[in-house]
Amino acid sequence: MWLKPEEVLLKNALKLWVTQKSSCYFILQRRRGHGEGGGRLTGRLVGALDAVLDSNARVAPFRILLQVPGSQVYSPIACGATLEEINQHWDWLEQNLLHTLSVFDNKDDIASFVKGKVKALIAEETSSRLAEQEEEPEKFREALVKFEARFNFPEAEKLVTYYSCCCWKGRVPRQGWLYLSINHLCFYSFFLGKELKLVIPWVDIQKLERTSNVFLTDTIRITTQNKERDFSMFLNLDEVFKIMEQLADVTLRRLLDNEAFDLDPDLQEPSQITKRDLEARAQNEFFRAFFRLPRKEKLRAVVDCSLWTPFSRCHTAGRMFASDSYICFASREDGCCHVVLPLREVVSIEKMEDTSLLPNPIIVSIRSKMAFQFIELKDRENLVEGLLERLKQVHANHPVHYDTSASDEDMTSPVFYSTSLCSGHKFGDLEIVSSQSSEEHEDESSPLHPGPLTAVFQQSGSQSPDSRLSREQIKISLWSDHFVEYGRTVCMFRTEKIRKLVAMGIPESLRGKLWLLFSDAVTDLASHPGYYGNLVEESLGRCCLVTEEIERDLHRSLPEHPAFQNETGIAALRRVLTAYAHRNPKIGYCQSMNILTSVLLLYAKEEEAFWLLVAVCERMLPDYFNHRVIGAQVDQSVFEELIKEQLPELAEHMNDLSALASVSLSWFLTLFLNIMPLESAVNVVDCFFYDGIKAIFQLGLAVLEANAEGLCSSKDDGQALMILSRFLDHIKNEDSPGPPIGSHHAFFSDDREPYPVTDIADLIRDSYEKFGDQSVEQIEHLRCKHRIRVLQGHEDTTKQNVLRVVIPEVSILPEDLEELYDLFKREHMMSCYWEQPRPGVLRHDPSRPYAEQYRIDARQFAHLFQLVSPWTCGAHTEILAERTFRLLDDNMDQLMEFKAFVSCLGMTAWVLTERTGAVW
Repeated sequence: MWLKPEEVLLKNALKLWVTQKSSCYFILQRRRGHGEGGGRLTGRLVGALDAVLDSNARVAPFRILLQVPGSQVYSPIACGATLEEINQHWDWLEQNLLHTLSVFDNKDDIASFVKGKVKALIAEETSSRLAEQEEEPEKFREALVKFEARFNFPEAEKLVTYYSCCCWKGRVPRQGWLYLSINHLCFYSFFLGKELKLVIPWVDIQKLERTSNVFLTDTIRITTQNKERDFSMFLNLDEVFKIMEQLADVTLRRLLDNEAFDLDPDLQEPSQITKRDLEARAQNEFFRAFFRLPRKEKLRAVVDCSLWTPFSRCHTAGRMFASDSYICFASREDGCCHVVLPLREVVSIEKMEDTSLLPNPIIVSIRSKMAFQFIELKDRENLVEGLLERLKQVHANHPVHYDTSASDEDMTSPVFYSTSLCSGHKFGDLEIVSSQSSEEHEDESSPLHPGPLTAVFQQSGSQSPDSRLSREQIKISLWSDHFVEYGRTVCMFRTEKIRKLVAMGIPESLRGKLWLLFSDAVTDLASHPGYYGNLVEESLGRCCLVTEEIERDLHRSLPEHPAFQNETGIAALRRVLTAYAHRNPKIGYCQSMNILTSVLLLYAKEEEAFWLLVAVCERMLPDYFNHRVIGAQVDQSVFEELIKEQLPELAEHMNDLSALASVSLSWFLTLFLNIMPLESAVNVVDCFFYDGIKAIFQLGLAVLEANAEGLCSSKDDGQALMILSRFLDHIKNEDSPGPPIGSHHAFFSDDREPYPVTDIADLIRDSYEKFGDQSVEQIEHLRCKHRIRVLQGHEDTTKQNVLRVVIPEVSILPEDLEELYDLFKREHMMSCYWEQPRPGVLRHDPSRPYAEQYRIDARQFAHLFQLVSPWTCGAHTEILAERTFRLLDDNMDQLMEFKAFVSCLGMTAWVLTERTGAVW
């Protein structure tokens, strides 16, 4: 533990200690008599003395001293009961302090700095221990009082947590305290008689990263528009960085991206956010991203356990995640095995007899006659009680009707689609009956198309029928064997073996059903009987901007496929897109949704295609489909970083990766469907539904690596685009039973020479082997990091567009206008921070015209008027500001946008210049 270094030891009092390690400033010592044999009299006497002392008087056997060169006095700063404990403190000093002390010229400054740092670490450790025991410990209250006194924020500015650290000012570290609140990052230091205060709003942060400088191996760098700040010497840097990321992400999305971001219920009220809430949110987001579950799912329990895996005939160590509607398992070894069990599919959860071989076991039984055995569960009683309560709730909300007449072989039967079109959805022995009966679907007046469009518009391929059947039958046979061993429902064991089968390409007859299982859209489908039919009835016939956009794109979706060369496919596509726009007006309809939906309709029934679209738009590609496509831009930015990391030579040659980024946007938005032949692109969609966005990242890297030589020798962006376009257009699927269907969006060129063909299976295999090591956690971390940059990029664009419109209309210098815009935005943000929002006033609305996205009220205008007005009138300034505001408020909405504000200032400046000859 760290010790308060007030007391000092004279150099001649060190005879009872043996030096183990030493450096310029620190000494690690062991007390004589500990860890020695009985050969030395001094050691035996010291050991005997320590043995007879009571526990409070005993001296720790290990300690670290601060030794200032040239001084005869030593200060103890840490002690330890074991060598391991004291070595941890020594390592921390070496990594965080040793190199830093060389910047000080005065030895007294060195002693003051180290003692101040150690005292701060003691306070931080104490507060952390107290925080675990009670909600608002005394130490936190003390820190809160200091925070309020030092920074004078309104009471609504909630302090989330605080840390001891150093802020670098040039080459000199300033020891102090970092305060993280809901809207600001603050730092305070009073060292050697000098006070330092920093206040950085989260909305001003453009980059948050871990880096290193000359003196330290690990620092946190905060980058704003005009400044970089480095913070280091944290007791737990990983924890601090995660909390910073969470606060920056929550604040920026709350204030700058509320168009599509629904804040977590627990974080709806910023003044109630705590450190524990942020940690829970981070864990929830990882859980939902890893298993690709709905955003509404809230994690209830995470426990270490082992799951019986029959295919390996052993228990696999991992972790159970229990949420409102799911029980999930992920093996400790990444990719070994994971399982998704919707509580809707669970029949019973039972505790079994506890034995030495099977400690604390429970059995989870599902409807398809499978059972999952979990063992080594801590706090089993409370866990099972919570699971049973949520299971009861799920079944009460979504009752399931099933019969056992269906065979388990239905899933692999070629006639599966025709025998279970819309009368029910068979998975294993379960038939989930929709509210729409088979008679309804057989009725010719039913508007819904009964089956996948490929079943109706089947094309003959260039291969012989026997060859096509043989390839398809081999794949079906492999999947059939896999189902027997690993399960055939949404609850199947998902392992590396199934990933290899997916990479080979899913058989045509199973593709739609497996997409439903992998995405878990099947659970939404079964839980909402009749929902899609009702949406279709409510939405069809309505005319609005969205429906007009849909109509324009219907015939441009897959015009080369016969399914969309007639009204059958077009009508189905219209119904799905219109129904989804009606379901989710926040997204409505966006370009590229038509291409994705048309492919879904080829392999899934109409209602199934709708729920697959829901899964993609709302879970698997969050924030992709809106007018700013924030999600896709974030992933493009992540992709750029992966290129620099995985393909450094290519990144070095192409200094500006923006050209590749612009090309890759369509890769992410359409999952490669519009830039490679359809029969090849559907294999990519297979991988996407199994592995999520990771599959698109790694395939994009594989495409670039395959063309790295040509890209490095390209002379300009146009030539690089041509190289990629030709490569993607010549990707073939040798196993496809249908004829080749070209990409109508491809950038065609005249191929005077035969271009080499790449098999999609080989490309996908290379992508997994070379670039498949990115984990979900790494991708989510990169997304969080780059979301800050993307949102700030949009803010910069907004600012430049506003200034471009305003500059010609006012007589204020552009550089002064830029500063005025920053002041105006800051005033708007302050009201967002601390005042109760009024409808349509305070929250940033990116959908509004650029000049109207930030607006202020009369009180805010008065504050800015006093701050920047070219004249003041003493006590009458407020009256003048009030009357000026009323004069400029043309539409009487009690709000003013930036253009009116600067026009007012420009006019008053002109009047001042004309009347007095003064220059503002």
